[in-house]
Amino acid sequence: MSRDLLGGVDHHTLYAVSADGSRVHTRVYGERGAPPLVLVHGWTCSTEFWNEQIRELSAEYRVVVYDQRGHGRTPAAPTGTEHLADDLEAVLAAVLEPGEKAVVAGHSMGGMTIMAAARRAVFRDHTAAVLLLSTGGSHLVDEARVLPLRRGPLRRRLTLSILGTTAPMGPVTPLSRLLLRYATMAAGAPRERVAECARIVHACPRRVRADWAGILATLDLTAGVRALEVPTVVAAGTEDRLTPMVHARRLAALLPDCVELVEISGAGHMTPVESPLTVSSLIRGLARDHLPVRARGTDRVNGTTGTNGTSERETAA
Repeated sequence: MSRDLLGGVDHHTLYAVSADGSRVHTRVYGERGAPPLVLVHGWTCSTEFWNEQIRELSAEYRVVVYDQRGHGRTPAAPTGTEHLADDLEAVLAAVLEPGEKAVVAGHSMGGMTIMAAARRAVFRDHTAAVLLLSTGGSHLVDEARVLPLRRGPLRRRLTLSILGTTAPMGPVTPLSRLLLRYATMAAGAPRERVAECARIVHACPRRVRADWAGILATLDLTAGVRALEVPTVVAAGTEDRLTPMVHARRLAALLPDCVELVEISGAGHMTPVESPLTVSSLIRGLARDHLPVRARGTDRVNGTTGTNGTSERETAA
């Protein structure tokens, strides 16, 4: 058990073991007997991207976050959406009891992870409902509006070259924060929110950033969207340039059980940071509607994991 910078919120750390042997850094917050939420971050982010949701939800729920491969504290490993699905399955198996179901929320590449895992047995066995947040299943580069150009081959080539660059981002500066806000956040995003996103994104290794950009540029997860048969809420910011609302509407039309399509007014791509209360409310609503209310113990989470995870005690971050 340890406490971190999240206002002293208790957590424990484990490493779920994926299909190829990769060790996936995972943190669990909240009471051991509480209903589980699994939050999956996006490209160039880390578990810290969910800090506001952890603060808001861990008093009532068991909140599980993990670093995608190559991000945060999870070592770099082979890329590909099937590996993302493997990692999610490993985390679900490690933190949940047999037959136990969670609400699974994915932002950006995290949503794509969910789509890639939709047909997997472990995912189906452990998922009660889903939130797809600021994400898309195909045509990501074609639809991106990071560059103020008309859609076409030129915009696609330039967008791909920007997203897939291996150039170092360097230290966080006023200029880099300005560029990040333009590309990924709404024009009115508060300065402290922009600074938080910049700190997280700049920490992503440049090779990892470029490798995953190449994967995302060509993916088509339409079959996975159609296979996602659990109740699903789709949400996106109205000022999102990376995954504009056209993606959310397309997902809502393809999903077998779309509960709601939510337009988060005045938000860009980084919705969990830009609109934290709205995102937490959406997750809480799915948990309330689709997870059973279970007895709560007085003990906080401990170091016990499932058979696919190895527990590790951690000092305060």
